[in-house]
Amino acid sequence: MSKAFFKTFVQQNIDMIQHICRAYARDAEELKDFVQEVTIQLWRSHSKFENRSKVSTWVYRVTLNVCLSMAKKNKRMVESVPLDNLNFKEDIDEAEKEQIELLYSNIRKLREGDRAVVLLYLEDKSYKEIAEILGMTVSNVGVKVNRLKNQLKSMING
Repeated sequence: MSKAFFKTFVQQNIDMIQHICRAYARDAEELKDFVQEVTIQLWRSHSKFENRSKVSTWVYRVTLNVCLSMAKKNKRMVESVPLDNLNFKEDIDEAEKEQIELLYSNIRKLREGDRAVVLLYLEDKSYKEIAEILGMTVSNVGVKVNRLKNQLKSMING
């Protein structure tokens, strides 16, 4: 694996890759497997990247496809995954970790397509970028984001 590939496709996008994988992985070990599989798939297909979109958009698509494929292969969905070993930034306290765990636990309960919209939104992608990645209209993205935010709020607040 070349350093240029690793820096451009993996290292610059590792936080995004981990966030997406975290929403589909059941535990810390599976998270590592998902991230490793994403890295392998990026390596195998990086020569096909044609610069028609941002690198991060392309990496997101590959990551999401790998996660969906692996999740379907495993055919199991766990609603609560302990996130103790999932590479939190060091400045996050226990209360914030619990909030993140609760959020991801509820994101896992969403349908796969809705999960993808939420994850892109959490990555601060614009509605236009989300629409491009997922093949939707910008207005449809706006409607879905608002509906999903309300759905997650009600799930979290009971």
